[in-house]
Amino acid sequence: MNGHRYAVDVPVGTSLAAVLRDELGLTGTKVACNEGHCGACTVQVDGVPRLSCITLVHTVEGEVTTIEGLRDHPLVESFVRADATQCGFCTPGQIVSAAALVAVSPAPTRDEIRHGMAGNLCRCGTYPKIEEAILHWRD
Repeated sequence: MNGHRYAVDVPVGTSLAAVLRDELGLTGTKVACNEGHCGACTVQVDGVPRLSCITLVHTVEGEVTTIEGLRDHPLVESFVRADATQCGFCTPGQIVSAAALVAVSPAPTRDEIRHGMAGNLCRCGTYPKIEEAILHWRD
């Protein structure tokens, strides 16, 4: 988890989001729909975005990266510069997904961004600013 190893003792069927928030105190990962529809709870497992609210922790193998593990990623500052945070509730999941996207495509096109970020909803509708933040993350 973010470069550290943790031992947790939770019942089978416990979600990764619950372990992150309740057992490890990593509350940057947000839970909104709790059904895998909104992307607010997105984390990376071995660099691949996963919805932690519907991922059972006992099935996770590999390195988990949360928003806390990305605190120094240039995308964080880019989201601030682009004013892409609005209320901020979806921002952790947005940044985690965007970091996975730029890891495989450092200069994504607008279409690649829209496709790569399609699973992350923003109730404030700040999609154009999120897109700008991703386009200019290395500036």
